[in-house]
This record gives sequence, structure tokens and C-alpha cells, in this order.
Amino acid sequence: QVQLVESGGGLVQPGASLRLSCTVSGFSLDMSTIGWIRQAPGKEREWVSCISSSDGGTDYTDSVKGRFTLSRDNAKNTLYLQMSSLKPEDTAVYYCAARRLSQGWSVAPDDYDSWGQGTQVTVSS
Repeated sequence: QVQLVESGGGLVQPGASLRLSCTVSGFSLDMSTIGWIRQAPGKEREWVSCISSSDGGTDYTDSVKGRFTLSRDNAKNTLYLQMSSLKPEDTAVYYCAARRLSQGWSVAPDDYDSWGQGTQVTVSS
């Protein structure tokens, strides 16, 4: 059974840091492109970051470059998103998502076929 379980969200003040975790089961972390997609209230889903299954390369949407860092621990089957210098506009539900049934990189949320339940991140003073 494929599962993606996120944790680590919360309420923080602007400028603070948070680390999100996504532990997967039923498939190998290093065999799929996997990353984070967020959805703010009233907005479309937005791709945030992903890591390639082939070479472990990462990419980020422009608004988080230099502030967010994606990494994975294959032994623990866990993906991490270290978020720093958080801004109110980062407030969203963050979903861990994987491309298990297709190969390659994608920034389109609809291309991801496996999803976690989401974790809320709220940045507010």
C-alpha cells in the first residue's frame, strides 16, 4: 500500500523556520520524482520543489529559492523540506507528492499521482 505521511507544519511568525517531513511506504523514495506542492486558501495548487529520482537534483519555484531546501534520506524513506525566512505568503497546506507511474521531472501538480494528506503551515504575527 502506497502512503505518504507529512508532518512538521505549524503556526510560526514571519522570519521563522520550519522543517516538513514526508515519510513514504509502498515504494522507494529514490525511484520516483518527489516533492512538495502547496495550496493557499482560494488559490490554485502551486508546485514548490522536487527532487529527481535519477540524479538527486533539486529545483524550486522562484518565490522560495534561497529560503527552502529539499533533501531526502533514502534509508529512512523520508523527504524533508527545510523552510527558513518564512513569509506570510508561504501560508498554505503543503502536500508531499510523487510521480510513481511516470518518469521525469515536472512542475505541474496534475502530473503527480501519489499524494499525502497535507500539513498546514501558517505564517502570521
